Amino acid sequence: MEGYAGQQFVGIDLHRRRSVIVRMTEAGEVLESTRILNDAERLASVLGRCGETPDVVMEATYGWYWAADVIAGTGARLHLAHPLGVKAFEYRRVKNDERDATDLADLLRMGRLPEAWIAPPVTRELRELVRHRAKLVALRSHCKAEIHAVLAKCGVQVSMTDLFGVAGLELLTRVALPGIYRGRIDSLRRVMDTLDFEIEVCAGLTRARLSTDPGYVAVQSIPGIGPTLAAVFVAEIGDVHRFTGPQQLASWAGLTPKHHESDAHVHRGRITKQGSRLVRWAAVESVQVLPKTSTIGAFRARIGAKRGRNIGVVAAARKQLGHVYYALRDHHVRALQHDAQHHPKACAA
Repeated sequence: MEGYAGQQFVGIDLHRRRSVIVRMTEAGEVLESTRILNDAERLASVLGRCGETPDVVMEATYGWYWAADVIAGTGARLHLAHPLGVKAFEYRRVKNDERDATDLADLLRMGRLPEAWIAPPVTRELRELVRHRAKLVALRSHCKAEIHAVLAKCGVQVSMTDLFGVAGLELLTRVALPGIYRGRIDSLRRVMDTLDFEIEVCAGLTRARLSTDPGYVAVQSIPGIGPTLAAVFVAEIGDVHRFTGPQQLASWAGLTPKHHESDAHVHRGRITKQGSRLVRWAAVESVQVLPKTSTIGAFRARIGAKRGRNIGVVAAARKQLGHVYYALRDHHVRALQHDAQHHPKACAA
């Protein structure tokens, strides 16, 4: 059926080096199944046989950016399958790349595909900066933990709360250690200095990109959120209008409890944690520092007194994410303005 002129549905099982592409008719008949080496020209060549505006689906998997750009460039309609929504593939008795690509095309054809949002190139670039900075900070934290471990091996007692403050750095410089251990601490400190530089470079590039973004400015008006956390929210959430309300944003971020319902039995468990890990971290981090005199801080303390501190923090983070939603959508948060009018001292805190 080389000359098929109807609407085509294309499933792509994308891998690091090779991919399998399956073309399918509206009736579910397979027109072609081919395996290609990952190359923009080869992919475009196969899509060129799929008609004018085929519907193409691939899973949001490792390294999908380049393929998305190629597919968009051919005029095809791209659909991104959510990895959690196609987990059923793993339980088939026969699983191979061709079956995976065929099932993706089938789900799209039948309108049952669980889709993920396709971030535009500008948002992807911003995410790269934010995520790279987060990775660098994690590496720096690992170096700090290694320094603590070396001191513990040598029996050095650390009396200060911050080993990497002024007094702590003086201790690291003057403490007498055997040669190998001294060398390791000096090496880790040099690595940390390099990481500090790279972290600041990433932060500067991010601020330059977002300095005129009204959502970025508005988010920083929320107590507990500064430039770093604001950049995380803007980059990871992207187009906030894809969410109908703050509840949907909280669910996407994995801050809502699991819900299992069958007949008359309903069970709500812990939060799902299915979503952006960085957004969850930023939301939780932003409410940890708020004093009890602030609105969110008081809410955190009230819930924490009844159900435990951790549950109070998560509940406050969910409420904080609602403020983030309105800041990104409306570029101001009316709830904060109301609190400022009625509780000026609490908001100032």
